[in-house]
Amino acid sequence: MRAAVRAIRAGGIIAYPTEAVYGLGCNPLAERAVRRLLALKRRPASKGLILIAADIAQLDPFLQPLTLAERERIAASWPGPHTWLIPAKPETPRWLRGRHDTLAVRVTAHPLAAALCRACGHPLVSTSANRSGRPPARTALAVRRQLGRDLDYLLSGSTGGAAQPTEIRDLRSGRRIRSG
Repeated sequence: MRAAVRAIRAGGIIAYPTEAVYGLGCNPLAERAVRRLLALKRRPASKGLILIAADIAQLDPFLQPLTLAERERIAASWPGPHTWLIPAKPETPRWLRGRHDTLAVRVTAHPLAAALCRACGHPLVSTSANRSGRPPARTALAVRRQLGRDLDYLLSGSTGGAAQPTEIRDLRSGRRIRSG
């Protein structure tokens, strides 16, 4: 865990287990690291990224204030495999939200991923550990085979066992963007 945190603090990219697959992550405010991660995945910046956190307070600096009803609605699904699109603050970097005025966020239920966010003291970028168009890695070995040389650290552990990536819902409309 310490080595993973050091890599993140140094502007690096790590891989770590999440609810369904291994994720690639970095400090969301380290633009250079985020851009390197996008290049590694071959993912267009316009799509935006997901942030995971240990608790909702870690996400507050990136999001517009929520009503009590909105907070209760998302809190009922967290921690857990539910990602929400929530209106982002105007100063939330475009390299995180892409072409959107929302940011995809989740309070993770995965104990290792949550511990990593707590140890870093901030949320992490979380995108599947694979190059675009290839299957997401579900094991440390699969991560090493696909991305090993390009990572600064690989935090090994078991994924949460979910068969599908997390569900994504739009907070404003309630519309499901991706089924879990």
